[in-house]
Amino acid sequence: MFFQLGWRNIWRNRRRTLVILTAVIIGVWSMIFLGALMRGMADQFVSNGIKTLTGHIQVHHPGYRDDPVVENSMPDPSVVEAALTKRLPPDAQWAHRVKVDAVVSNARHSTGVTMVGIDPPREAAISFIGGAITEGRYLEDDDPYGIMVGQALADKFETKLERKLVLMTQDTEGEIASRAFRIIGIYRAEIEATEKQFVFVTMSAAQEMLKLHNGISEIAILLPVHEAADKVAGALRTELPAAEYEVNTWQEILPMVTAILKIYDFFIYIWFLVVFIAMGFGIVNTALMAVFERIREFGLLKALGMKPRWIIQEVIIESIYLLILGIIIGNAAGFLSVLALSANGIDLSALAAGTEYWGMSRVIYPAILGQDVIVANLVVFILGLVVSLYPAVKAARFTPVEALAHT
Repeated sequence: MFFQLGWRNIWRNRRRTLVILTAVIIGVWSMIFLGALMRGMADQFVSNGIKTLTGHIQVHHPGYRDDPVVENSMPDPSVVEAALTKRLPPDAQWAHRVKVDAVVSNARHSTGVTMVGIDPPREAAISFIGGAITEGRYLEDDDPYGIMVGQALADKFETKLERKLVLMTQDTEGEIASRAFRIIGIYRAEIEATEKQFVFVTMSAAQEMLKLHNGISEIAILLPVHEAADKVAGALRTELPAAEYEVNTWQEILPMVTAILKIYDFFIYIWFLVVFIAMGFGIVNTALMAVFERIREFGLLKALGMKPRWIIQEVIIESIYLLILGIIIGNAAGFLSVLALSANGIDLSALAAGTEYWGMSRVIYPAILGQDVIVANLVVFILGLVVSLYPAVKAARFTPVEALAHT
């Protein structure tokens, strides 16, 4: 009986019901949609960081991260390779790199960059560069004088394919090493700063230029899932001598990204609370209006013997109907909004300078996290019932004499 009465009562004043439903729908939609946008931004922070020559795990000489010079290279990578073969999961991939600071110049310009010597086939499998070439071609093992540069660097230097660039850095003997390379490929990255920072040559060319012989700067590892990084890194630390090798996860290499993820979690739940507070005032206000319009009805019901707790139950059931309808429609609207943007995302190219500062991609793709959806729905439903208690208790306190005398 209570559920039948509740369903009929909410449609006695359709305009008021639609107002409350609209408030709940907009609240739930905004929680899910804006939460998905923030999760999408967070996911891209992580993805961009991992793809931009970080990977899930890196192995270095103990002093390399503090001072990335050629003297802090690993002279014998075979020890690390043996540990990787033993400890990595079957789907993991890894690649060697020589990575040092350098100066690149042509006839008109010069700037500081990071020279990255790569094993082309292996590098293509673990970082962004494998699919980033937009002009020319990707490096091959037999390209001793080939170099790949970012589009932003090429624009800054007013250069193009087949033009020459000169790289200068310090070799293992403390002398200035320089070598001329010809641009064979121009790449585009999610973040323009990446295009200005990294230039790529073959591993053999970098080792020869720096007189490294078989030495390397780092080994980057890409795992099937992010969550396995800590476990695999721990296994590698037990396998490799700590005095000679340092193993770090992406969280340690990218502390700013890790901090941003925690901040995003905090802001998402603060946003949920703010939206609900705004929505809750609307629910209480509209429910109170409905209660005061039905004072004579509640007084008559009490005069006929209805207990106060039954009146509270009746008002709460009406609120449950409204909340459930609003949650269902709000969820549907949120999912459809995310689906509509999942293919092309939100293009922020017009705000490239701002997104660049925060390390964001030019295009944001929303991502729904099941935990956020559950929390948003529970917040709306549970707190919605809590705020509905006040109008319900108010209705239950009217005496038959007060109610019937009300005009």
